[in-house]
Amino acid sequence: MYTLLSFYREYLEAERGYSPHTILAYYTDLSQFLQFLEKRKIHSLTKVKKETLRQFLGSCFENDFTKKSVARKVASLRSFFRFLHRRHHIQANPTLTLITPKVERRLPTFVDEAAMMRAVEEPSGSAYEDLRDAAILEVLYGTGIRLSELIGLNGDDVDFVQKTVKVRGKGNKERVIPIGKKALAALERYRLALGPQFSKESRKIRQALFVTRRGERVYPVAVRRIVRKYLDRVSEVEKKSPHILRHSFATHLLNRGADLAAVKELLGHESLSTTQIYTHVSAERLKRVYDKAHPRA
Repeated sequence: MYTLLSFYREYLEAERGYSPHTILAYYTDLSQFLQFLEKRKIHSLTKVKKETLRQFLGSCFENDFTKKSVARKVASLRSFFRFLHRRHHIQANPTLTLITPKVERRLPTFVDEAAMMRAVEEPSGSAYEDLRDAAILEVLYGTGIRLSELIGLNGDDVDFVQKTVKVRGKGNKERVIPIGKKALAALERYRLALGPQFSKESRKIRQALFVTRRGERVYPVAVRRIVRKYLDRVSEVEKKSPHILRHSFATHLLNRGADLAAVKELLGHESLSTTQIYTHVSAERLKRVYDKAHPRA
């Protein structure tokens, strides 16, 4: 069973192009499932029935896993058994009628426009880190890309003439999205700072767009630290992660009348239903304005 799980992990890496984070999450879920099978003396995946899956999910609830966690385990199981069925390792897929627990979706947190304007203008110095941090904030807020997409950007992904940026999203799918003049200006200042700071012979610099002072591609913890540093100065939102800038990007676009389908394409969402969560954010904002302003509210 673990050999098949290893084959599946290689499939996610090589053929699906999933991020290391997603692969680890799926692998962890499925390892827990295989341990569950071993405890019940089930040593072949061909013997797994729908009832077996229900028992596993029931044990997850008994061990105080949240509905969100269990829903992810259902997704992991579906993907795994679909892979096994297509590769003829099993004759029937037991997950076809498996029901996903209904997860109550929370409205995404975002920073209001005024605070966001102050945040992107906070790193105003001329030092290398200031110019890099300013460019990172401008690109995150100006494009709405994910943290992993930002880190994966290379220097030649930005087209200063066409004013676009090529992004590699989930499943290694590429999309080309517009980038604003403020972000391009910040990138130009940052790019000029790279000249005297690093050797042009460095391959790492030629590839990675955003790098540390040591010339290495920026890493997630560093970007999260940068975002928190500047949001701390302008906003009291509890979460201050790069994803908050993505939420702010989408919410501000819709508040100003952007088309929902266009925002979906910019964000790289597979389904319009994923993007619709931001319409609820806008609706909640309108309700607050109404309650505060209308004499009969």
